[in-house]
Amino acid sequence: MKLATAAEMRELDRRTIEEFGIPGIVLMENAGRAVVSALVHKWGTVNGRRCVIFCGKGNNGGDGLVVARRLHNMGAKVSVRLFSDNMKGDAGINLNTSRKMGIDIALVSTDLNEETALAVHADVVIDAIFGTGLSSEVGEPYAGVINMINSAAREVVSVDVPSGVNSDDGRVMGTAVHADMTVTFGLPKRGLYLYPGAQAAGRIKTAEIGIPQSVIDEAAIGANLLTASHVKGLLPGREPDSHKGTYGHLLIVAGSAGKTGAAVLAAHAALRSGAGLVTLAVPESLNDVFEEKLTEEMTVALPETDERSLSYAALDGLLNLLEGKTAVAIGPGISRNADTARLIREFLPKLNIPAVLDADALNILSEDETPLDSMSVPVVLTPHPGEAGRFLGVPAVKVQLDRPGSAISLAKAHNCTVVLKGARTLVASPDGTFYVNPTGNPGMATAGTGDVLTGVISSFLAQGLEARDAALLGAYAHGLAGDKASGAKGYAGLIAGDLIEALPAAIGETE
Repeated sequence: MKLATAAEMRELDRRTIEEFGIPGIVLMENAGRAVVSALVHKWGTVNGRRCVIFCGKGNNGGDGLVVARRLHNMGAKVSVRLFSDNMKGDAGINLNTSRKMGIDIALVSTDLNEETALAVHADVVIDAIFGTGLSSEVGEPYAGVINMINSAAREVVSVDVPSGVNSDDGRVMGTAVHADMTVTFGLPKRGLYLYPGAQAAGRIKTAEIGIPQSVIDEAAIGANLLTASHVKGLLPGREPDSHKGTYGHLLIVAGSAGKTGAAVLAAHAALRSGAGLVTLAVPESLNDVFEEKLTEEMTVALPETDERSLSYAALDGLLNLLEGKTAVAIGPGISRNADTARLIREFLPKLNIPAVLDADALNILSEDETPLDSMSVPVVLTPHPGEAGRFLGVPAVKVQLDRPGSAISLAKAHNCTVVLKGARTLVASPDGTFYVNPTGNPGMATAGTGDVLTGVISSFLAQGLEARDAALLGAYAHGLAGDKASGAKGYAGLIAGDLIEALPAAIGETE
């Protein structure tokens, strides 16, 4: 499903009105009707329900007035409070009609005493203040009303976008309505699925309001919500006469003293995601540790540094290990030792199989990106915001302020697929398209879940998936496994190993 910006939605509306002759007031009527339908679906009937609607002066307020008219006609007790009675165009028409119908309509008062009383006794408060048009910090009197709505602790439904949320990037512009449900129109907006806006949106219902499907299909919209339909069937089915070699052989270059767990998690996750064979290349003094920890995976001991990380002397061994492998994962727990960094920088340009680069491999490359740009194989980068920031030369907080832009910039700069980890992981491509992954939960904010993701994506690469498809399926299945595991473990007690055990069921839902 496409995710639209405010400008993209304006263009869809324009084409609908100008090219197809569907008047804007019809789109507004359909939008308001969709909100009422959502309330009827929830309650069964709106008759006798007390509904307070706060309307801004633009089209979002006009949508709210349609809601008021329709609820009034269905027997609800409706009160509308306006920020301005100087409403123009289609919104003005609906204001005049609503007044003629005898609906309780008044301007927002200075002290908000009356509005507070209405809100705290309402069955639902409907937020129709800003919609997609907000581009600056929320000032008074809007901020006071928004804070009052949140304090009233009643059911809240936002029209199109919670007021105060930037519809393009999910930023909260000072303060924002915290909705229980948002009914959005035509296409969902990016900001509804990007944090912190996603937290303010509540349940999201996307309503069809009359925009021709051809207009939506033809729109050059690069943002997408990653759904089960995107990943369904990406992983090939298994033939009865297949064998372990049919499903790829993954090489994982990982581990150092104190960080063996990262390598083990990646290896286990790769096998649970379907890789036929997994070989770990590890520092020689740690090989016995890995042999104790691992059963199904193979290990190869390679020369190490004094800090017990892989040394530059391991280069020839690594190159020999590429024989017969179908993908490689590099980075979990390898350390940032100078000799290890030299090894990675010289190894990468010589790769002849697809690669996933994570953790310390990314930190090493952020100091010298030349080896990355010298690679001629498909590459997936899996940075968290701090690692992405090191590549882009900005702090993590700046990455978080524009996660899509950061992921796309990194993908374009290095002609690779980027998986920007975090709440609502993003998968970005060099062509500027990106996907927002809705699976996953706060319980996954625990050590090792990133290593699991590396194992999952690299396993799909080893099984023959294209880089972007491996990243999409990997992000979706990884989050879904977290959701399944949290059902049994809760959020606080969830650990990375729980995700690995849940991977087969999660992947099974995508087959």
